[in-house]
Amino acid sequence: MARQNDEFLMAWSSLSGLGEEAGWQAIPIAPALPLELQAGRRSPDNAEAVFVGFPSIHLPAADKMPEGQGFAVERVDPQGDNKMWLALTRKLAGSEELFASMASDVVGALDDAVATQANEQKLLRVFLGRVGAWQEFMRKGFQALSAEAEIGLVGEISVLRLIIDAGVPAPLAVESWRGPLDALQDFELGTGALEVKSTLSAIGFLAQIGSLEQLEDSVRQPLFVVSVRLKQTTTGKTLPEIVDDMQCIVKGDAEAERLLSDRLLAAGFIEQHVDRYVRRFTEAGTRITEVDKNFPRLTLGSVPLGITKASYEIDLDKVVGTIVEIDEALKKLGAMKI
Repeated sequence: MARQNDEFLMAWSSLSGLGEEAGWQAIPIAPALPLELQAGRRSPDNAEAVFVGFPSIHLPAADKMPEGQGFAVERVDPQGDNKMWLALTRKLAGSEELFASMASDVVGALDDAVATQANEQKLLRVFLGRVGAWQEFMRKGFQALSAEAEIGLVGEISVLRLIIDAGVPAPLAVESWRGPLDALQDFELGTGALEVKSTLSAIGFLAQIGSLEQLEDSVRQPLFVVSVRLKQTTTGKTLPEIVDDMQCIVKGDAEAERLLSDRLLAAGFIEQHVDRYVRRFTEAGTRITEVDKNFPRLTLGSVPLGITKASYEIDLDKVVGTIVEIDEALKKLGAMKI
């Protein structure tokens, strides 16, 4: 659970009005033991930051730190104690209010992990994972999901539930959900992948293929396209209700809960926008088609020499291919035992 924004805003306020000399000033805030936490400001730009101190582990100097619109993660040494300190720092162009919400949320994620007795290495993964989710959220923008994105997220959560119901452990299933992280395919399971397409159309199923790489199976194989047809009804469920259902499914599994929270944030779903999603959906059918030699697609290896980039549409209702159930697809992927 996120901490209160006021905890950080008050700490930063007490450090305002710094001088011209370059450097950091910081004060302790309630720790997430065994981690140390400080609120800080940097001179001379007066940028706010949250310092997270890891007592006994280090990252290789070559590891790249997350950076997004409005924030950056830096290595700092505020106390000269040779511990690994990471500073989540607001960029000058970033919103102070949004950065305070981000800081509260990231530290809250650490608090939740501490409550499960996570070790330092796990806490580092939690910190970087949550910051990475914010990085993707900020890349997409701060507005509520578009109507198209809302339908897409409903479809992906529907497939996530299918995977878990088929017997894949919840942490592995949620970890495999890579669509919110801007991966080529929406789910990476075993040796292959699932690409999810969703529609409200009752006649025809036009699916946007965003690149020549999206249906390329030379790296991950086999590849399946999952067609999720939705209906908008008065008796269906809204996106927030569908999210609530998925949170209930993974409840009690701390790792699955954490990963789901990260993926939803990266997908652009936040609590502040739940009142915007009023449409109610029911599933009208799901079809899983294996991408084989008969599946219509454009890839780098199939287009004329010189074409390096393209997007196109496929009517999935007209595709002739091998239709499989989710259990069979998961077995072919190697995500379930035969």
